Amino acid sequence: MKYNKEPILVQEGRVFLDGVEVMDLVNCKIVLTLDVWEGKQVGEKTPSTRWKGHSIKVTITRRRSTPFLKDTLKKYLHSGETPEFTIQGLQLDKNSAYYKEYGKDAVTVVGCVLIGDITVLEIDVEGDVLDDTIVFNGKDLI
Repeated sequence: MKYNKEPILVQEGRVFLDGVEVMDLVNCKIVLTLDVWEGKQVGEKTPSTRWKGHSIKVTITRRRSTPFLKDTLKKYLHSGETPEFTIQGLQLDKNSAYYKEYGKDAVTVVGCVLIGDITVLEIDVEGDVLDDTIVFNGKDLI
């Protein structure tokens, strides 16, 4: 394209949970948050900054079409073992400048554990469709 920009359109992509595509995906966001030390010594006008660590959060919103979450919860309640997942996200906007230069953008997060509230059942007279927003803590990016 000669005159127009070609940013990545976020509507083009796929997400896999333990190798199985999340077919009812609405959106996915993988965020790495840095844990930062910042400090000054006497006489310094600006602080020094250093990374101490990080946390990884994966948020997936899906339009519920399978009993995946309920099955996962039942398995945990029965066994007491914390379920751990691998999540891979792919951005596949073939018409973007990024894709033309580098190809697909793939991110894989391992050691993903569900956190927060999980809706088991929802009924609402004023509701629309049932979307699950599930959040995971990730252990590492590979």
